[in-house]
Amino acid sequence: MNKQIQDAYIVAVARTPVAKRRGAFRNVRPDDMLAHVLRSVVEKAPGLALNEIGDVIVGCAMPEAEQGMNVARIGLLLAGFPDTIPGITINRFCSSGVNAVADAARRIQLGEADVMIGAGTESMSAMPQMMGNKVAMNPAFFERRENIAIAYGMGLTAEKVAQQYGISREEQDALAMRSHQKACAAIAAGRFRGEISPYLVREHVPDFGSSAVRVVERLVESDEGPRPDSSPEGLAKLKPIFSVKGSVTAGNSSQMSDGAAAVLLMSESALKRYNLTPVARYCGFEVAGVPPEVMGIGPIAAIPKVLKSVGISQEALDWIELNEAFAAQALAVMKTLDLDPDKVNPLGGAIALGHPLGATGAIRVATLASAMQHDPKLRYGLITMCIGTGMGAAGLFERV
Repeated sequence: MNKQIQDAYIVAVARTPVAKRRGAFRNVRPDDMLAHVLRSVVEKAPGLALNEIGDVIVGCAMPEAEQGMNVARIGLLLAGFPDTIPGITINRFCSSGVNAVADAARRIQLGEADVMIGAGTESMSAMPQMMGNKVAMNPAFFERRENIAIAYGMGLTAEKVAQQYGISREEQDALAMRSHQKACAAIAAGRFRGEISPYLVREHVPDFGSSAVRVVERLVESDEGPRPDSSPEGLAKLKPIFSVKGSVTAGNSSQMSDGAAAVLLMSESALKRYNLTPVARYCGFEVAGVPPEVMGIGPIAAIPKVLKSVGISQEALDWIELNEAFAAQALAVMKTLDLDPDKVNPLGGAIALGHPLGATGAIRVATLASAMQHDPKLRYGLITMCIGTGMGAAGLFERV
């Protein structure tokens, strides 16, 4: 029997603050961060029967070590959810979090569930290196020229994009500066308060005077990355880190970070049943492939694809969350597609706010949903990002 496609709506969002790698969350497990946001997001839907959640889909870019063993299922059990609720971990690198939200929405659209959670979690502090807990690269990647970017990392792809698209060091530093300025202004104005669920960090510290162990607690309430003291002069002093004669620096690249986010979605019938008001409607999600050596241009292919599938023009977009993996690639995307700078990352991007890989997409959905609650003039919002190994993703949402 054919089922009619139904709409999927965002009801609530919750995220942790984003901490620097080996910062506030250096000793916090990624499954505990996930459990925290799962508890937080369902608390925003009073009366929700947890056993009605059809599935918990969680994005994670490095699903191993502390965030292995199907971290989705581990996280929901740690959150105290009924053991009847299943969980699945997915990985599409940097787009994993928004991919999880899209997959959750599609399950609702197909009538397979009325209540779903899409989420993401990532602790880059838990990983000994950028490429995960244990790197076991296929030797063929070192032999084939077209795959060299996969073998040697994404920093070189940013240098390649800067060269190919004529992005100067000065332009990259200027975007980085704007990212910090916008993020600091957003924090000062309390723009992230509605989406952030403060996290209580507990650490065990030895007291050598009494030979006892003290429990030290600290409530983390705000993102750790934005730097109010960031300056053009300071950014200009930083040396390139991937190529001696390059232009990509630590200052104009995204910050390695820790964080998690969860998005609660429902069908229209579930909204009526629980008497809840939705924030946004899921419209569509698309992924496209590009050459791995210029993986940062992925959104150039993905954005037109999702706009075409949904049937709206680029001019109809009111808010664009373009993940700043590197300033070079963000600028290449903006210039090629002629994106309105005023609509791109109005509250700052990953250069300032951080990029906890598989969690970032869900975090950006939380920011977009909060912006839609804050500003009734917004209608269409886009989440887009480049993806390691040469892909781009774009998800589209409409305010309701």
